[in-house]
Amino acid sequence: MASALTDAEGPVEGAALAASVPSCPDWNLAQLLRHLGEGHRWVDEIVRTRATQPPPDTALRVLPRDTTQSPAELAIWLTQGARQLAETLRTAGPDTPIWTPLPSGTTRFFARRMAHETLIHRADTTQTLGTDFTVDHRVALDALDEWMELGSLPEMFDHHPERRALLGPGRTLHFHATDAPPSATPDWLVDLTGNTLAWRHSTGPAAVSVRAPLTDLLLLVYGRRPADSDTFEIQGDAELLEFWLAEVIFA
Repeated sequence: MASALTDAEGPVEGAALAASVPSCPDWNLAQLLRHLGEGHRWVDEIVRTRATQPPPDTALRVLPRDTTQSPAELAIWLTQGARQLAETLRTAGPDTPIWTPLPSGTTRFFARRMAHETLIHRADTTQTLGTDFTVDHRVALDALDEWMELGSLPEMFDHHPERRALLGPGRTLHFHATDAPPSATPDWLVDLTGNTLAWRHSTGPAAVSVRAPLTDLLLLVYGRRPADSDTFEIQGDAELLEFWLAEVIFA
């Protein structure tokens, strides 16, 4: 997990911290990086103390827009927090019981969740700075799986009751990664035809299908790349795709 931040440290060191983040338009770059660094430290406290209830979530507080810190100072602070969290998670091991916001109850949940939280905010950073975003295929595959798993939990309707509007007959979406490695399962089928949001690895027919390189699919479902980009080959009900993306957006 720490490597995801270390990779971004160089460009952050010379960044314009007042720059608006296109994928998180309410934040400038300084706020985005502080949000991520505070998130690392919040989870570190949970794991380190073996918390049975959540501490105050400093990552969700109103973050200052000031840019009095230098980019180099902020990059160091950010990387230190990521490395500390990675070390705390390694020390605890994957199966230590702790509080988690969704069903799991072990450190394994936060190790996976924060790895992908860091990954996507690194994508936000590279988009802001106009630099390339790259990710190991194994990480991207797991990030897509985790996103699908979390979005399909029944508890999500408690937090986002408006998502029930997605359900309906014939509403299925298929995503295919055109460059997934041979050992990977490159297909995801989202099924909205039942009483809950569901997904599975499948190549079955769907109301709308999307083909694109793996990294682009990852950025699409996380709301970091528009569906009308030339990168995506879309067949079928494009309006269903846009509706689904708008409802399940991950900020």
